[in-house]
Amino acid sequence: MSHYCDLAPDHPFHGPYHDQEYGFPVTDDDTLFERLILEINQAGLSWLTVLKKREAFHEAFAGFAVERVAAFDDADRARLLGDAGIIRNRLKVDAAIHNAGVVRALQAEHGSFRAWLDRHHPRPRADWVTLFRRTFRFTGPEIVGEFLMSTGYLPGAHRDDCPVQARILAAGPAWARNSADRPLA
Repeated sequence: MSHYCDLAPDHPFHGPYHDQEYGFPVTDDDTLFERLILEINQAGLSWLTVLKKREAFHEAFAGFAVERVAAFDDADRARLLGDAGIIRNRLKVDAAIHNAGVVRALQAEHGSFRAWLDRHHPRPRADWVTLFRRTFRFTGPEIVGEFLMSTGYLPGAHRDDCPVQARILAAGPAWARNSADRPLA
C-alpha cells in the first residue's frame, strides 16, 4: 500500500496508524490478535471505517485480551451482534471468537502467538495464506497479507522514501532479518 504513505500523513485516523503502528514489529499477543481481528473486519469495507470504530471494537472485545475473547459465549455473541459501534457481521464475530480460541491453543503449544509466527517465518505470502486458512477462520489473501505487513512479517507497508520506513527498519521487523522476504527490485 505504498500510496498509503501519501494519503495517511496528517489524517486524523490514518495518520497516527501510519506513523506509529503500520509495519512496526508487534511482540504482544493481544496486539497481534487485535490486528488480526481488525483486518478481518475490514474485509469488504474501508480501512477508515475500521479505524473509526477501533475504540468501540476495543471495548466490545475486552481490550482484545485473547483469553477473555476465547471465553466469550452465546450471550457475548448476541451482545456483539447488537453493538452498533462495531461491524455486526455474524461471520466476522464468530471468526473473532473462534480465532481467539485458536490463538490460545497456539500459545499453549508454542508459548505465544508471536512464537508461532516466528516459527513459520520466513515464507512466501502464498504459503502464509495457506497456513492461515488451515489455522484460522475468515483469513483470505488480503487479510493475511495486510495482517503480516502491519505486524512486520512481510514488507510493503511503506515506500522506501517514506520517513516512517527508516524507523521501522530500526525496529527490526522480521522481514528485514531475512532477505528472502524482500521485494524484488
